[in-house]
Amino acid sequence: MPSAIDPAAPAAPVTTDRFFSIEGLNVTYPPTTRTAQPVAALRDIDLSVDQGEFVSVVGPSGCGKSTLLSTIIGLLSGYEGRIVVRGETVTGPHRDVGAVFQEESTFPWRTVQKNVEFGLEMRGVGKVERRRRALDMLKLVGLEDFVGSYPGQLSGGMKQRVAIARTLVMHPAILLMDEPFGALDEQTRIILGEELLRIQRTLEQTILLITHNIQEAVLLSNRIVVLGARPGRIKAVVEVDLPRDRDSSLLATDEFAAIVGRVWSVLRDESLQAFAREQQAPAAPVRAEHANV
Repeated sequence: MPSAIDPAAPAAPVTTDRFFSIEGLNVTYPPTTRTAQPVAALRDIDLSVDQGEFVSVVGPSGCGKSTLLSTIIGLLSGYEGRIVVRGETVTGPHRDVGAVFQEESTFPWRTVQKNVEFGLEMRGVGKVERRRRALDMLKLVGLEDFVGSYPGQLSGGMKQRVAIARTLVMHPAILLMDEPFGALDEQTRIILGEELLRIQRTLEQTILLITHNIQEAVLLSNRIVVLGARPGRIKAVVEVDLPRDRDSSLLATDEFAAIVGRVWSVLRDESLQAFAREQQAPAAPVRAEHANV
């Protein structure tokens, strides 16, 4: 396989009309002490995402959602298929791909501003330029009044906004998000979802979101990809035919409920299959390499 691309290298020209695509992706984990046989995590994944599009991926527990994201980021190797970013086949961390996770990821010993500057500092961006870019991004996410604060002084939702700003300040072409609001209460999730939509419209950002929350997926997305029970395959792609200039007031509409129902009609049977499989599985310690399959 080709080597990983230097994330500090200059951007390559786009050589294809596919902004981002996953082509024929198959991921299989090798046997472990817990699984005597190889574990098929993903099968036959084909997906193209247009520039500026917001796509969410939903699926039952254990269907391979996090495996999909880890593969795109470049944390996994040995898979079959291709990940194509702006015309380049990549197999490792890529300068045009940024990621935000559910887990707390701010550095507690750095101020909010210094947290956002971190990636720029690692790339050798000068002090004045990285300060300017960090302050611009903090203003965009509504944290311009907290530049000198430390993460321990912030709420969970504010910490996630810092994580989003720290990723977006690198100007990634594609933003990957793995359950970024999963640890937050429902009200905060909705508010941050609205903020994310505003940011996406402002930056015309391309986003791929992994989530288990169907309402969140419908509120935020242009399209929703529904994965089936393991091994994860694309069972359906649901178009969200709602205006892009939207907010949480849509949650109470019949149109919103109808799309949620369409997604759940596909996901229900797959979730029941996954649940039945878990009930039949023998109890065993979870190995780290399979914890997020």
